[in-house]
Amino acid sequence: MKVLVIGASGFIGLPVAQALSRAGHTVYGLTRSPVKAKQLAADEVIPIVGEVAKPEPWIGLVATLDVVIEALGGTADLRSGAIALLEAVGAVAKSTRPASAPKLTYIYTSGCWVHGESLHDFVSDTTPITNPVKLVAWRPEVEQRFLQDPIVKGIVIRPALLYGKSGSLLASLFEGASKGKVEWYGKPGGRFCLIHPDDLADIYVRTAEKAQILGSIAIDASNDYTESVDDVLQRLVEVSGAEGPYEFVTPSNLFESALATTTLLRPYLAKTLLGWQQKKPGLLEGLPMYYAAWQASQDGQEKKDKLFAKV
Repeated sequence: MKVLVIGASGFIGLPVAQALSRAGHTVYGLTRSPVKAKQLAADEVIPIVGEVAKPEPWIGLVATLDVVIEALGGTADLRSGAIALLEAVGAVAKSTRPASAPKLTYIYTSGCWVHGESLHDFVSDTTPITNPVKLVAWRPEVEQRFLQDPIVKGIVIRPALLYGKSGSLLASLFEGASKGKVEWYGKPGGRFCLIHPDDLADIYVRTAEKAQILGSIAIDASNDYTESVDDVLQRLVEVSGAEGPYEFVTPSNLFESALATTTLLRPYLAKTLLGWQQKKPGLLEGLPMYYAAWQASQDGQEKKDKLFAKV
């Protein structure tokens, strides 16, 4: 297949692009950074330096692509940008692809926070979305725009909170631990809904490869089980050598409130339709390894910053 990954140098996009390349596909990776473009090239991903909002350097690829993956993620309100991007891709697909060609697959990255707070009832991929976390209250509308698009085959993937490597949104937790204090948002009794970026990338690859036999569906990308926040924080105190006990902090904004969200998620579509299985250890089980990986990523970033400062 020929696949374009938009946001290919990001925390989600890079593992996805690498996994697609390892699977033998021709992968184009859009990034804003010339430096990160070199990393993509080293990973055998064809780099395209450009802006999402200025599609001229890459939009012509749509005529020959099998799959477009929007892996921008993030928590900012990207509603208008996501829809504009879909419309731009759809317009080129409609005008350049023969009527006999299969629909272009467009995979949109949403997130499990659309399920909202669920402390007592389990939710799954097909649970109706009625009360999303306020920070991402705009996402369900965008999901439906992709799923109902008449030109492309829209598929939505909803990653859970990512752990491992440089930490993603959990990096602030590890940073605090490295300075001697373990604290998190919310109150005792919460649970993390999680997935490792390598396991997440496997879901994207399987979705892209099986897209033509899938309907326009939303797939929750999460481990089979949630993990106790209290257990993770206590283990982090032990692993990091931080001064205990750990503490909970009252959220002061929408982002912190989102991080404090508990969603009792039981995903099933990735398993039943894609044959996907979690391979990486959970956060609690592998915490010594994940904390060490975060520390190593910080050392590596410091070296890069010093190097670029000399250029």
